[in-house]
Amino acid sequence: DLDECAASPCKEHQYCLNTDGSFSCKACDASCVGCTGEGSEKCKTCASGYVKEDEKCTDIDECNLPEKVCTKENQDCVNTSGSYKCVCSEGFEDTDGTCVQT
Repeated sequence: DLDECAASPCKEHQYCLNTDGSFSCKACDASCVGCTGEGSEKCKTCASGYVKEDEKCTDIDECNLPEKVCTKENQDCVNTSGSYKCVCSEGFEDTDGTCVQT
């Protein structure tokens, strides 16, 4: 078997998996910018919104940072994978970018 992966045939956001007589390109973990294999521990660098922790790229919980990320009145922060979103608190709805009581 020829190791086609030695020639790095895959794109930047993929890793190469050598198979018998061939190869396949697999997508890197969402937490990675470039990778050497499967999973968040094989990242070359961590994607935006992730931090290297215990050799793995783990999600940053922006909602628990000391500096508030959702600064509008009556707004709550919801952590998402690699990011966050600001939503109106319960009993409020978004009207032209302002959370008003329903």
